[in-house]
Amino acid sequence: MLTAEQLVAAQKANLETLFDLTNKAFEGVEKLVELNLQVAKASMTEVQATATASLGVKDAQELLALQAGLLQPAAEKAAAYGRHLYDIAASTNAEVSKVAEAQVASAQAKFNGAVDSAVKNAPAGTESAAALVKSAIAAATNAMESVQKATKQAADVAEANFQTLTNTAVKATQTTTKAAKKTSV
Repeated sequence: MLTAEQLVAAQKANLETLFDLTNKAFEGVEKLVELNLQVAKASMTEVQATATASLGVKDAQELLALQAGLLQPAAEKAAAYGRHLYDIAASTNAEVSKVAEAQVASAQAKFNGAVDSAVKNAPAGTESAAALVKSAIAAATNAMESVQKATKQAADVAEANFQTLTNTAVKATQTTTKAAKKTSV
């Protein structure tokens, strides 16, 4: 039976976890807002430079060359933005996962302690039932660890695929830009 002190302690721990998770989420949002402000500021500067450069264009060939020169940096910047966005999401997810894993480990330890206590205090002749309960708990723990490992592996594969896709897109843009520059000359 839980005592009032145990209930208060559990509620306090849950509240601390909630605030910790909330702070992690806000840190991720702050990073995202900072990134977007940097991108907006850089974009304004680039738009001004592009507008000024386009006013100095004397013929269609120069305009095509200017446009071709803008294509590759724009694609690279979009890819870099995507990478930054992914990094922010991944780091925020990692922080939240760390807190969640700590909570799960703590809850498992408490549950295992309660089961051990119940087994010790169980009436004589219930040893096989207690062994069955312990076996079921061990199997559930192993299954959960397997799911966590599989989830981490899936996230690692997704990250590798994202990096490959981004690099491929940037290379394709570089090739297209070179071809466009050659035809405009």
